[in-house]
Amino acid sequence: MNIERFDSKEDLYARAVAIIAEAKNNGSTMFGLATGGTMEPLYAKICKTDIDFSNCISFNLDEYVGLEANHEQSYAYYMHQHLFQEKPFQASYLPNGLAADPIEEAARYEALLQQHSLDFQLLGIGQNGHIGFNEPGTPFESLTHLVTLEESTRQANARFFSSIDEVPTQAFTMGIQSIMRAKCILLLAVGETKREVLERVLASDYTEEIPASVLSKHPNVIILTDLQVEENK
Repeated sequence: MNIERFDSKEDLYARAVAIIAEAKNNGSTMFGLATGGTMEPLYAKICKTDIDFSNCISFNLDEYVGLEANHEQSYAYYMHQHLFQEKPFQASYLPNGLAADPIEEAARYEALLQQHSLDFQLLGIGQNGHIGFNEPGTPFESLTHLVTLEESTRQANARFFSSIDEVPTQAFTMGIQSIMRAKCILLLAVGETKREVLERVLASDYTEEIPASVLSKHPNVIILTDLQVEENK
């Protein structure tokens, strides 16, 4: 893992935009995208650039179960509001939160991913080390699946809802193996709340109890952070 540290969030997000632009200029057309508060400043910066994704395809990491695409807290809505309405892709895929058969929907989405090899995957990191919604204990060989969200994850996302009771208890997520198939992975770890988990990732052995530790086995991972943490040697 190649870690780059920045004194300011502004510089960090500028670097992230430059990495994405470089990937696009070097021929990347299949992009795995992420959501959440960490990504909002990134997408805002991208929308101010001349990066053209009109010949690209996007796949989102995850989606809540039980929310329709136009629900204000669905990730489909998030992506439209923060990126797609300004920077449309040729095609954009997310799991269907209202699928009648969630297990079948997870399999359908995984099949799509296997038909389109991801050139570039964008990731955030949860305070418990999750990537996508792959919670601690998720097998590293997992494919896209239905997950029951940990209470800590629901609490972290509750700020986006009127109350914790409105936060869905399940979600679809790309599996860890699905994520690891991407040719290049960019992970953003921003803010003091991510210090402990980033230190655990960098110091950790390869363990399913810290899902993001799997990235140590990927040949092309860039981590951008505004935290001064030491990389394990």
